Amino acid sequence: MQLWLDLSSVGAEVEAQAQAQHSRSSSRSRNKSQDPSRESSRDRLSNSGTLEREPAPPPLRPLPEALTFDMRNVQAMTDIKTEIGYARAWVRLSLEKKLLSKHLRELLADTTLLRSQYKRTAFLRCEEEREQFLYHLLTLNAVDYFCFTNTYPTTKLPYRVLILPSRKASQTTANCWVAISGAHGEATPKIPIPRNTYEFVFHHKNLGILSTLRIGHDNSGLSPRWLLDQVFVRNEVTGHTYIFPCNRWLGSGVDDGSTERLLVAQLLRTHKSAKTPAAQPTTPQTASTHLSTSTIQHMIGDCVNAIVKWHYQSKREKDSNSLSVLLCGENGLVKCLEQAFICGFKSARLFGKNLFIWDFFARVRDEFKLSLCDDNSQQTKPSCGVNYNCRQDQEHRAIWRCYCHLMDEVDSVGAALGKDGRFQLFICLSLREHWLHRMLVPMSVTRVTAEMYEEQSFLRKRGLLTFLRQILEPLDEFDIVLENSLTQGI
Repeated sequence: MQLWLDLSSVGAEVEAQAQAQHSRSSSRSRNKSQDPSRESSRDRLSNSGTLEREPAPPPLRPLPEALTFDMRNVQAMTDIKTEIGYARAWVRLSLEKKLLSKHLRELLADTTLLRSQYKRTAFLRCEEEREQFLYHLLTLNAVDYFCFTNTYPTTKLPYRVLILPSRKASQTTANCWVAISGAHGEATPKIPIPRNTYEFVFHHKNLGILSTLRIGHDNSGLSPRWLLDQVFVRNEVTGHTYIFPCNRWLGSGVDDGSTERLLVAQLLRTHKSAKTPAAQPTTPQTASTHLSTSTIQHMIGDCVNAIVKWHYQSKREKDSNSLSVLLCGENGLVKCLEQAFICGFKSARLFGKNLFIWDFFARVRDEFKLSLCDDNSQQTKPSCGVNYNCRQDQEHRAIWRCYCHLMDEVDSVGAALGKDGRFQLFICLSLREHWLHRMLVPMSVTRVTAEMYEEQSFLRKRGLLTFLRQILEPLDEFDIVLENSLTQGI
């Protein structure tokens, strides 16, 4: 294909210009990072109270925008065997990076090359038509394309990881690791995080659009506790940058006791390959966050509608909109159901952070197991606490057994998940098994629910409980396929 031959011919001339520009950019970046006056000024603004914001994170060095940089990345793809294949990959990559018009303008500015390769009557030799052509290509920058990411799933790509711990507990003696999943169904193994550095690069087969990141440690050493703010991951070829907000502790005996957390990706909408934007302070999810019942109802309804719409989308649309984000994202179904279970939770007011929603779920399991023992022995024990008019009903006993089985499966994963992580895993598994809405009524009539929830809660008020059941029931029509990163192999 003539295009790739033209690119190869002009590459040497552009290479020197790209290296000079990259050198100047690196020098400015080093000077900025070595200027202590700028850092201290930002700190004084934060400490003075006049500007309440978190300090900006160290920026990822911008990727070069030179034509030859993309050419080298394409030529390094071992799964392409022909010149036409290289040219198509270059066009897809340039289109995805919103640099196609810029690259072609740079290429077509070489009049000597055009004269040597094209006749005088050729389309590219007409300056007016060429300018109109480049202008039309420029309008493609208004749309986000993933034509390179989705086309080459077997290509090995470099990924840069930038971890931003909180200043309150930025160091840990534990051995830390990350594992990343993407839309192609691939997931990395646990990648060790190098000690004394929070920025590193690893290579892996194309993960596609990133969806989740699991980060944790082995809780070793004298001071293993670690307060993590957020994680950035950038594809070093396409320039796509993802942020994984956390703002939670990792360590036993702190927060919910989790030593690993599942973080959901947010694709940063940046201009080309600009600097990583400043980190926005995030609010940790705690039981002290209360919303009105009507707000929670609207949130859950929007989540269910989004999941239903996702199942009717085309494969291409599904690849760019992960189901994991709809389930476990910041405004996903798990977070909304967490708010529903927090609403009217007496222990949140009486004991603060000492009790979690998972503690309530565990006590319900104990009550269900006592009820099953009652059925097996055909004896009535008031201590079991369940007050059903149809105790021998097959459906109720099946729900009790399923609930206890799922809870035991989640507990078998180990204590590393923590209580919030186990709650998330239980919701995802019960949704996959089509038991989620069926469990609500048996849970609502237990003695534990009466003890731990107020009458105006979702589990005790008939109208709110009916809403939860009816809004979740349509999800039974779909096969919920969860990523391995969500299920922990269960």
